[in-house]
Amino acid sequence: MDLEVTGEVWYWRGPAPFHFVSLPADEAARLGAVANLVTYGWGCIPATVRVGATTYTTSLFPKDGGFAVPVKVAVRRAEGIDLGDVVSMRVTVPDP
Repeated sequence: MDLEVTGEVWYWRGPAPFHFVSLPADEAARLGAVANLVTYGWGCIPATVRVGATTYTTSLFPKDGGFAVPVKVAVRRAEGIDLGDVVSMRVTVPDP
C-alpha cells in the first residue's frame, strides 16, 4: 500500500522525544482497514518513507484514532525540515 501524505511536522516531548507527521484522515482510514494484518504489535506498522531525496524505514504509530509517521533526525537534517514545516512524503506499507 502506497500513501501520498502532506502534513505539518509536530513534536512529541515524551520519554523518547521525536518529530512526526500525522496521516490525514482518508489515508489513516485506508491504513486502518488493514492495520490488523500488517502490525507487528501494539498497533505499530512497519513502513518505508520517502521525503524529498531521502528514503528511510520506520514504524507508524497509532495516535488519536489515526497514525503518526516519525521523521528521523537524519532525515530532517538531510532535507532541511524544521518543526512546523509542511512536508510531502510517500509512505509504503508492506502488503498483508
